[in-house]
Amino acid sequence: MGAGLGLALSAAGNEVTHLVRSDRPAPSGAGLSVGESQWHRAVAGSSVVIIATPDAAIAHAAASLRALTSLRPNHVVLHLSGLHDRSALESLAGTGAALGSLHPLQAVSDPHAAPERLRGAWAGIEGDERAIACAERLARAIGMVPVRLPPGSKAGYHAAAAITSNLTVALYAVATRVASGAGIDPEAVERMYVGLLRGTVENIAAGGAAGALTGAIRRGDVETVRAHLRVLAPADREIYRMLGREALRVARSAGLSEAAAAAVSNALEDER
Repeated sequence: MGAGLGLALSAAGNEVTHLVRSDRPAPSGAGLSVGESQWHRAVAGSSVVIIATPDAAIAHAAASLRALTSLRPNHVVLHLSGLHDRSALESLAGTGAALGSLHPLQAVSDPHAAPERLRGAWAGIEGDERAIACAERLARAIGMVPVRLPPGSKAGYHAAAAITSNLTVALYAVATRVASGAGIDPEAVERMYVGLLRGTVENIAAGGAAGALTGAIRRGDVETVRAHLRVLAPADREIYRMLGREALRVARSAGLSEAAAAAVSNALEDER
């Protein structure tokens, strides 16, 4: 994400310098890359420092910045963690720098795809008021939509992000395993459900969860639900039941009658 954000910021006309421990160049188009011997001068000459490390390394990176003695009250320091808030940078409080976080709410596995992938994505921001203003400015510069996160909200915000992205991947793995187990060509399975997933995401974007839900539970089709449960292995059956209960809650909010909902609920809990 650090390299990708550097590319996006550079493409938006910002001067970007990557502080790296190993001697390697920055990605093409992402600005300069400097080793530790030049960190002091690079930080002193900047206005914003972004810590783009794994969560467990944020405190160490902050301590390294403090040791440089080049941070001043005019600086803004942001980290990119989705879980941690401003307090992860508390060791820098004595520098007078404004502290906060900017979390791009997007999955970026290839840095070179970041400028396009981040455009239109949301960014969760929090921290000191000056850090928030800076994070908003940076997010908008690369086409992101900043949203201010209230104090104490980041764990819930990040759990929701994990459910949306990471656990959807896990659920897709379950789906492809079930289809392959039914005897469908594994090579076809890896591709055939992607279009369905894309269509579902588009439906969610257009109408939210209640408007996007389709299928047996939404229709109150008890026999189809029972047929699904019969063919699933025990572990996958429990996944279906657990998510089926949530789908039933959504179906009720979308207008499924109470009689149909009760019948689906009984089918989901039936151990036969």
